[in-house]
Parts: sequence; structure tokens; C-alpha cells
Amino acid sequence: MKTISEKILSKRSGTDVAGGDLIAAQVDLVFAHDGTFPLAIQQLGDLKIKYPEKVAVICDHASPSPSERISNIQAMMREFTRSLGIDFYENGDGICHQIVLEKYAAPWKMIIGGDSHTCTHGALGAFATGMGSTDIAAAMAYGKTWFRVPESIKVEISGALMERTHSKDVFLELIGEIKADGATYKALEFSGTGITKMSVEARATLTNMAIESGAKVGVCPADEKVEAYLQQYGRGDEYTPLYADDGAHYESEVHIKAEEVVPMIAKPHKVDNVAPVTDLEGEEIDQVCLGSCTNGRIEDLRAAAQILKGHKSKARLVVYPASRDILMRAINEGIIGTLLSAGASVCPPGCGFCIGRTVALGDGEVALSTQNRNFKGRMGNDSAFIYLSSPSTAAASAIAGRITDPRDYGK
Repeated sequence: MKTISEKILSKRSGTDVAGGDLIAAQVDLVFAHDGTFPLAIQQLGDLKIKYPEKVAVICDHASPSPSERISNIQAMMREFTRSLGIDFYENGDGICHQIVLEKYAAPWKMIIGGDSHTCTHGALGAFATGMGSTDIAAAMAYGKTWFRVPESIKVEISGALMERTHSKDVFLELIGEIKADGATYKALEFSGTGITKMSVEARATLTNMAIESGAKVGVCPADEKVEAYLQQYGRGDEYTPLYADDGAHYESEVHIKAEEVVPMIAKPHKVDNVAPVTDLEGEEIDQVCLGSCTNGRIEDLRAAAQILKGHKSKARLVVYPASRDILMRAINEGIIGTLLSAGASVCPPGCGFCIGRTVALGDGEVALSTQNRNFKGRMGNDSAFIYLSSPSTAAASAIAGRITDPRDYGK
């Protein structure tokens, strides 16, 4: 009886694996961005990329390029990938994780990414994990990599979320319980009726943030909603169901009742420093950030727009959709018009504010953001303060200019 991770790693290694085993596994996709791919190229040295068709490269961390140095780095990446026929995504195409969700990730796949939030793709039933540039280079050169098979923690979510609460709130509730080191090198396997009721986009928020608890991967079952998501992007033929076996062994289990989850906030300067929004109401903020690989998908923008419609933001409001596809959908639905009318600065799809590369905070300023990390300096300033929240909480707080319970708006 196996967990989802053990099933995928067994298939990709051609062996019968269990938690703790050391294995070599075939890789289906290796990807990196403008922050990690140049280093991987250096580490390759004289080695050749074995399967260029299994590699993707994305410009997203400094997009559009803010400097001559970065422009030259991106120019080198274009030339390198063009010479080998590697898939390359330009400034404005989107964040690497969203592009991989839309174009590459699928159940049973093994995905290695040059970014810690590669675990996002477990939302589609893939074993996806981030690695450093040296390991990325090795995977590109040999078409495989090695693993210690992670033990699995079962996170069972039951019931349904209340109005104006999100999967982001669920994860903040979870990490408040298990803490930032509570799943170190484990597989967080999400299950239960709460997951069944969540969209793939909502699940992707949970798997995206798995690394914040130290997890090697976060993964969800591949059910009919995964099939529908793949069909939406013309990839329905890549769907194969994937569930854990009944009786699979888990190192431990965590149970969360979705209907009891309230809007949550992660306070500076740790993701596990959490509290209900009601404990922090009235805290003044300078900037609200909506987007990122955590909460920049269409349902996130849609939820924020429902609250912001007819209102003006008192805080600076910055929006980064996660991909070009999402931006186009948001334009067609009128979401972008609503956000602009509320006073938002809508930027090209990319990482933007999350890493402080193209949008930074001033000394002593306070931001409320839908991203995944809030340590000192994360948004470009060591003396700034970052609170994390769901899109609905971010939108309600933008209107008030202070942290606000989203359940008071948009009803």
C-alpha cells in the first residue's frame, strides 16, 4: 500500500520504493528561471543537455528587465535555448510555476525546478520539487536525478470553506500548527472532502506553500477536476487518475475542518507567525500586493475584484497576474477594469513585488501581500514589514488602508 509520492517515485525509478529509500529516478521536466538557469549553464561545463525537449526556461524574476546586467543575462539565455531548441518563455509570459501548471505538469510526472516553490505542481498529481542550480544542471545532463524517498504526512481537510476564506487561510492555519520545520523533507499529501471541493487553483496554493513547512513536496490526488483543468489547456490526453492506496502508511496525520477556518494573517517576519485577522484588525498598511505564484490565478483576482468593485483603495495596490493567459482572462471578464478603477497598478505577469526586484518597499513601510514569504528583506528592504493573507483579506484591507476582515465586504 503506497502514498501518492511513493507511487510516482516507484514508477519513475522502476523499483518498489518506500519512505527512506535512496533511488535514481527519470525526470519528465527540468525548468529554471532567470535567477537560476544562468548558474546551471555554468555548472554544466562541457556536459551536453541530454533531452532538450524536457527543459523549459522562463524569464520571470526580473521581468521586464530592470537593468543592463540582467538584460545581458536574459539575452544569453535566449541565445543558449534557441541554439538547442529548448522551450523559452519571455518577459511577461508569466511566472515559471504558473506556466508549468498550464503547459507541462500532469499526474505521475517527475518535475525538477530551479526554484523552491516547484512543489506547486503537486496540485496536478506530479512529484515536483525544487533543487539548486548544480542539481538542475546534473538533471539536464543525465535526464535523471537521485532522491531519498520522503516519508509522507497526511493532511486531511474535511468540509467546505466559509465565504471569504481561501485555501491560503487553510495553509496558514496548518503552518501555525506544525510550524516552519514541521514537515522537513516530508511529502505533504492533501486529501479529504475539503480537497475534493477545492478547485485545482485553490489546491495549487496549498502545494505551493508546502515548502514553507520544510516539505520536499506537496501533492494532491489527480481526480476529475485535474482532468478538467488539463482539458482547459488542451492537454486532456495527459490525464491519468492518481490516488493513494487505502491503508497507505503515513508518518503522521493532521486534520483540519474547513468550515472552522477563518481568515488568517502571517505576521512579520515568519510564515508560521500566524493569527486570525480579527486579532490584527486596524493595523495600518502602506501597500497591498495581489498576485504571485501563490495567489495570482484567475479565481484569486476574481475574489479580490468582487470586494473592490465600487471602492477605492486607500493603500497602494499592486497587482501581478501569474501568467499571460490569466491576464487575458481577467481583461475579458472585466476584472482588470475593476482593479484599475479601484486604483491598482496592474503590472505584466511575473514575480514582481514578491522578491522586491521590480517593486520594493520603503524604510519602515508595511505591506499586506498574497505571496508566500515574509522574512526580512523579502520585498527589497530589510527595514520593511510584510504581512501575508488571502486575496479577499488583501482586497478588503486595501479599501480600508488597514488590516480588515474580508467578511465585512462584498456581500
